[in-house]
Amino acid sequence: MARLNERQEEAVKYVSGPLLVLAGAGSGKTSVITQKIAYLIRECGLKGRNIVAVTFTNKAAREMKERVGKLIEGPGARGLTVSTFHNLGMNIIRKEYKTLGFKPGFSIFDQQDARALLAELMHKHLTDGEDSIDVVQHTISNWKNDLVSPQQAMDRVRNEQDLLAANVYSAYMRTLKAYNAVDFDDLILLPVQMFRDHPDVLARWQEKIHYMLVDEYQDTNSSQYLLVKQLVGTRAKFTVVGDDDQSIYAWRGARPENLIQLNEDYPALKLVKLEQNYRSTSRILRAANVLIANNPHVFEKSLWSQMGEGDEIRVIRTRNEDSEAERVATEILTHRLRHDTHWRDYAILYRGNFQSRLLEMKLQEHQIPYKLSGGQSFFSRAEVKDMMAYLRLLVNPDDDNAFLRIVNVPRREIGATTLEKLGTYANEHHVSLYSACHDAALEEVMEMRYVEKLRSFTRWMDTLSRNSEHDPMKAVHQLVAESDYESWIYQQTKSDVVAEKRMGNINFLVNSIQSTLERADEEASLEDAITRLILRDMMERQEEEEDDDRVQMLTLHASKGLEYPNVFMVGMEEDLLPHRTSIEEDNIEEERRLTYVGITRARERLVMTLAATRRQYGENLDTTPSRFLDELPQEDLVYEGWDQRSTPEQRYARGQEALNDILKGLDL
Repeated sequence: MARLNERQEEAVKYVSGPLLVLAGAGSGKTSVITQKIAYLIRECGLKGRNIVAVTFTNKAAREMKERVGKLIEGPGARGLTVSTFHNLGMNIIRKEYKTLGFKPGFSIFDQQDARALLAELMHKHLTDGEDSIDVVQHTISNWKNDLVSPQQAMDRVRNEQDLLAANVYSAYMRTLKAYNAVDFDDLILLPVQMFRDHPDVLARWQEKIHYMLVDEYQDTNSSQYLLVKQLVGTRAKFTVVGDDDQSIYAWRGARPENLIQLNEDYPALKLVKLEQNYRSTSRILRAANVLIANNPHVFEKSLWSQMGEGDEIRVIRTRNEDSEAERVATEILTHRLRHDTHWRDYAILYRGNFQSRLLEMKLQEHQIPYKLSGGQSFFSRAEVKDMMAYLRLLVNPDDDNAFLRIVNVPRREIGATTLEKLGTYANEHHVSLYSACHDAALEEVMEMRYVEKLRSFTRWMDTLSRNSEHDPMKAVHQLVAESDYESWIYQQTKSDVVAEKRMGNINFLVNSIQSTLERADEEASLEDAITRLILRDMMERQEEEEDDDRVQMLTLHASKGLEYPNVFMVGMEEDLLPHRTSIEEDNIEEERRLTYVGITRARERLVMTLAATRRQYGENLDTTPSRFLDELPQEDLVYEGWDQRSTPEQRYARGQEALNDILKGLDL
């Protein structure tokens, strides 16, 4: 507590009513939340099991829990909930599954699973095209986040696209229920609906939760806002921490206006501003403050720090995007040589993932090690998930999620209607989908030809399961061959080269299982091997997060919450930042917040780059510098590559600096 500044301490110690902590970038909000949890337990006598803290990412929740663990020892923190919103929702559903009409062990569909189901529904019943699947999935997700039911969606239909989405929404929800499954959005939607319809259940949860803390509150959507409101009830003992200037997720339903709504719902709301920044130099913060002042604000704040004035912000204009990428690479090399830094001290931020390709090539040419954030995990690839689902079902026939993923992959003429009937039957008889296929009574609710297709699949899996007991690897190879998955991959993939790579992933998975079995000290089962493989993947990804010495490459969206000594923001042009779509939709305020987030990632040094021409649609087009450059305090900027903005003194200083670098190189 002694390390907290005056405002932070005020936020920690205020526990008598609702509190909004307006926390600027780098102002130590995580310390406030963790110290407050410790304060509630140590000084206020609350038990850990009666405190809930929620945030948006597993990484943030893990960090928060670790920091709380260092502050509180012993039984005081026992039962403390520190989780993501979706984990909290999942735990509520698990405890209240009967009220919600589910069987125990419900499945959770990820985005790929959900998209596959939507594709099946649209293919069979509602449309013969697949181009609109992503649009429909996004529309349904937005409806769920805004608590719009299928019937309400139908009532709001204004055009054919809405009608298609509303029809699919109704069928989609009905099918999920039959599958004993929920999707990601349901993890919030279902608890909110249940609490609304069952006051007795809500009262039980309100009695359990005596204090609630919410991080990144500006990123909450309508359903998350309501879930918090329901859980805190009339007691209204909560702390929410947020920053309206860092709300950059409107495209996935975030509502920064929820911060304003708090004022209306809780007239006694106390406001504490955290404006002291512990990350960046004064010049960087001044640029951020001046830029974001162009957005309208309900709550005014201004970041400041004691980190010194710092270097000027350099704005470098190059001939084209190739020159831009080359310049960034050489800047990193030169700066690292001069200042004896680490590669991990540098980050390259961009608006769109497509900008990373050329940058990667240049870093490779200069032998600069880098890490591209947002890369796809091996186990998240569709073909690997398919094969893992086969293997999971092989060792555990009651795995409904695995069954649903691959019962019709490759196609076995087992469609959504058949699976909906099977799911309804399994729910009513409290058995798994796999077991239901064997029940004689299934023939009473489904045509025999469809029953036979299901049983043909389960008989084949039963044979593989028996074989796996004697020779696990032979059974695995048999599964890959007899499933005809390779032919299906080639049919589904536009290019043979891509199909080969996808089958290469399958072969790598099979070889990994064999290696795991061979390395086992004792006689290991196939189930052991699969479990170890998943665990190994998780551990490797965790190690990657902790990572070694590499330049970090990531989108501006992905950079939120991170910080680096040296930051390069590339592509500072109209149509890139701000993005063309945002310009057309008149959504410049969010693009300005995104730029603000990028600027405040830099601790010591910020370099912005842009290209005079950029190749688009097969031709080189002249670009326009981003309007945000003109909104920055010009006295803090040094322009390079556009003489009309540089002073003679600045050009002379750059020449001297380049000469010194050459002389230094000769001395070496």
